[in-house]
Amino acid sequence: MSRIASFASLMVAGIPFLVVTAHAQDMPAQPIESITVTASLREATQLATAASVTVLDQTLLQEAGQQHLESVLQLVPNLNWAGGTSRPRYFQIRGIGERSQYEGAPNPSVGFLVDDIDFSGMGGVATLFDTRQVEVLRGPQGTALGANALAGLISVRTVDPGDTFELNAEATAGSDSAQGIGLALGGPLSERMGYRLVAQRSTQDGFRDNRYLDASDTNRRDELTTRGKLHWAISNTLRAKFTAMLVDLDNGYDAWAIDNSLNTLSDKPGEDSQRTAAMAARIEWDASKDVTLLSITTVADSDVLFSFDGDWGNDDSWGEYAPYDFFSSTRRERRSLGQEFRLGSRPGAEIFGASTAWIIGLYGLDTRETNDILDTYNGDIYRSLDSDYQATNLALFGQLDARLAVNWSLAFGLRLERREASYIDSQGVSFSPVDNMPGGHLTLAYEFTPRARFYSTLARGYKAGGFNIDPSIPEDRRIFDPEYLWNLEIGFKGVSPRHGLAGSVAVFYMDREDAQVSTSFQDDPSDPLSFTFYNDNAAEGVNYGLEGQLRWDLAMGWALNAGLGLLHSEFRDYEAGTRVLDGREQAHAPSWNYSLGISYHAATGFFARADVVGRDSFYFSDSHDQRSEAYSLVNGRLGYEGVRWSAYLWARNVFDRVYQVRGFYFANEPPDWEDKLYTRQGDPRQLGLTLSYRY
Repeated sequence: MSRIASFASLMVAGIPFLVVTAHAQDMPAQPIESITVTASLREATQLATAASVTVLDQTLLQEAGQQHLESVLQLVPNLNWAGGTSRPRYFQIRGIGERSQYEGAPNPSVGFLVDDIDFSGMGGVATLFDTRQVEVLRGPQGTALGANALAGLISVRTVDPGDTFELNAEATAGSDSAQGIGLALGGPLSERMGYRLVAQRSTQDGFRDNRYLDASDTNRRDELTTRGKLHWAISNTLRAKFTAMLVDLDNGYDAWAIDNSLNTLSDKPGEDSQRTAAMAARIEWDASKDVTLLSITTVADSDVLFSFDGDWGNDDSWGEYAPYDFFSSTRRERRSLGQEFRLGSRPGAEIFGASTAWIIGLYGLDTRETNDILDTYNGDIYRSLDSDYQATNLALFGQLDARLAVNWSLAFGLRLERREASYIDSQGVSFSPVDNMPGGHLTLAYEFTPRARFYSTLARGYKAGGFNIDPSIPEDRRIFDPEYLWNLEIGFKGVSPRHGLAGSVAVFYMDREDAQVSTSFQDDPSDPLSFTFYNDNAAEGVNYGLEGQLRWDLAMGWALNAGLGLLHSEFRDYEAGTRVLDGREQAHAPSWNYSLGISYHAATGFFARADVVGRDSFYFSDSHDQRSEAYSLVNGRLGYEGVRWSAYLWARNVFDRVYQVRGFYFANEPPDWEDKLYTRQGDPRQLGLTLSYRY
């Protein structure tokens, strides 16, 4: 009964969003454009997509973002990320998702795509220059993406070639020695072919002062993005879209300080670099008047080096206990090849009395990853591990979209996926697990009016099982099973283009079966790198909450954006060693987050924007009970937009608020080696100026 009462209370909490949207026609405002969601099996407007989805369009990304996806993630309800890398690489949606990958095999809970290319667990590639929109679909995407989208999906779409020649240039300078320059140009090559070329580089010091080395750039960010697109209408029935990209993140990594400040003391700063080359081919063929065939082919090749000073200090730090010097380096190489075929009905060729559109598809993904881990103590190698991993995912999926009556529709999707994996490492550990996983959804929708819709979805997502590679873990605990997630979601969406108002609210209840939980423990208090990482299946996990969004284009150039995420998460009947986690909140699952933005565009070209974002405190890990602090941040932008030129001043974290994005609790300081909480601060205040030119 308590679960039902909690779910009902969330529905009541969403009533204000419903009322505001339902009475939109009574409110004077300006028009709002509809937005298309591309990440589902069928492209549809945000209003017609029966899911809790946030779309950050190009205008919002330009007004509220700065260089990287990291700068806009706090605008999304119930989305969090782990700050243990130079850029967000691991995400949590509704409290579910990984926080790191130190060893073993990649097994993401949150899917991450850039122009159809799967970068799950590789989120650093998402720079924002020339990005069209970011789509965040919350809840299991068991029909569309499968095993990599248990909790949800983040899809980044960059700008496509246009019908006329276009050139965009941008230059940025700011505090923290920030500099950036970008160029995008494109247009038609012929009546049937268009292109777009993009190059952008951004650098900054990284907000850390290394007092020992007297350097301010040991945590630097040096990010290069190049991309090319070619769209070709080969014939009236055959269309092809090609994308190629090279992303080179040459970032330093010196983010941790013994006193949890922005002043580091490491004598051997690390590196968090990623070089990715990737290509995608999307080919659509109208095979007949009734059927369309879509082929999506993707290739990605990523080399990642993640290294860090293991003790975060130097000989002067440790005095008479020196030398006490640890360093860790992991070189990860990942290669992936994906192929998907979708066969679907064209408009006017529905089945069952012209009432039901259909899609059937095949999906394959081959992933190969090598990891070379090297730990040193006082310059000598004392631990190394080389591993090879390969996984092949094969899936058959289908979806029916039926019109039951004038205002009622029903969608049914099913996906059957098989993953065969193999792992072997230099310690002689090997595994060859095989998982067969079913998932899907059933969605009922009702259209009150063409601009107001209700939906109810029951979806089942899944995530493949895996293995623990540490030989010290008992044999019967080395393998863990797949996780399944049942998601019940009820939502309402409304749009009034005439009045410039759009709103949505969704309440959800998720039941996690055999929830996969990652914990770790330190083997030797005098060795900060001596950790055993352990994954296990909890008996059950429960996550429920609410997501609301409101966009209102007011009169006289004013606009308002608001978002709210409420979340309750807990484990049920689970113990991790001597730790009893029954009833405890899950890690990186803040109980609330919000965003509120207001912007003004004058007819003279002057514009301004301010955003306030915040989130509740959350547990850093399932391995201990240390928490972050709740916080709110203010970001702003002020400038002028001309026909071709624009200039604006921007500020991030205006009031220089101190907040934490990651935390560890372990022993690192001689002579007592007591467990302490070490936290990484988020970025402090940054000011800058950006100039852009459009032709």
